[in-house]
Amino acid sequence: MRRWFALILPCLLGWAGACSQTPAERADETAVPAPCIDTVSNRRIGIPAGRFVMGENPRYPEEGPAREITVSGFAMDAHEVTNAEFAAFVDATGYVTLAEQDPPPMPGAPPEMLQPGSAVFQVPSADNPSWWRWVVGANWRRPEGPGSSIEDREHYPVVQIAYRDALAYAEWAGGALPSESQWEYAARGGQHAADTPLTSEGAPAANYYQGIFPQRDLGEDGYDGRAPAGCFPPNGFGLYDMIGNVWEWTAEADRRAPGSAVIKGGSFLCAANYCARYRPSARQFQERGLGTNHIGFRLVYPAEGRTG
Repeated sequence: MRRWFALILPCLLGWAGACSQTPAERADETAVPAPCIDTVSNRRIGIPAGRFVMGENPRYPEEGPAREITVSGFAMDAHEVTNAEFAAFVDATGYVTLAEQDPPPMPGAPPEMLQPGSAVFQVPSADNPSWWRWVVGANWRRPEGPGSSIEDREHYPVVQIAYRDALAYAEWAGGALPSESQWEYAARGGQHAADTPLTSEGAPAANYYQGIFPQRDLGEDGYDGRAPAGCFPPNGFGLYDMIGNVWEWTAEADRRAPGSAVIKGGSFLCAANYCARYRPSARQFQERGLGTNHIGFRLVYPAEGRTG
């Protein structure tokens, strides 16, 4: 229990590795974007077997060394699991996520961290220099805490999902979290991945942070927070949002931090001046017992499964 507290507290007091107004406050001022694609049925895209260089051109030491990997064929969700999909799982099973449960005993923890809640990003200020804060009541239904909601955002990727929550959904849906090699191979889309995702016209081709992090996101990609699933062009395999929008859990344990798993893809909080992990080879560790408002997931399935 103390190890869990030791890992989470640095994050909430300014840990920078996971990538004024809060997102919840800004969300109340703008209309909810309409769906960009049909997310009612999350198609399973067939990914052919192949060979690729994993960890190619590593920007950070943990991404290398580059090595050739052979991957068997599989199928993968076309986009991240949405709020609607996760709600169907909860309605069918009565599942309660970790963020909705009482936290384990944590000697020395602030009182608010002894109540159900989760981690929410905030723009730091002189009075509060932390990037993350524990928000009582934050969970998948209220990603930024009380006052936020997923109402009319059924087509957005579900967040505030801990590793165990993702595994529970996977078991119910008949899939699995992807291995890190499956995820990176799929994210490359059979193509060479650029360091910064841009269209041929030079516009952002993914939902990431434009501007000087963490002070101001210019929103040049059309969003200053999470975007609905599938709002940017799919990659060569037909997969949406493998880069940016929200980080995604993988089944890989992180060798640097016991009790953590590897997340991939970066999020709307990754900027060129900091993090820059909106690349297939990028990887980060995340405490398995902690969800945030910028981490989601998608599933993989056997190759013979239904494909789109």
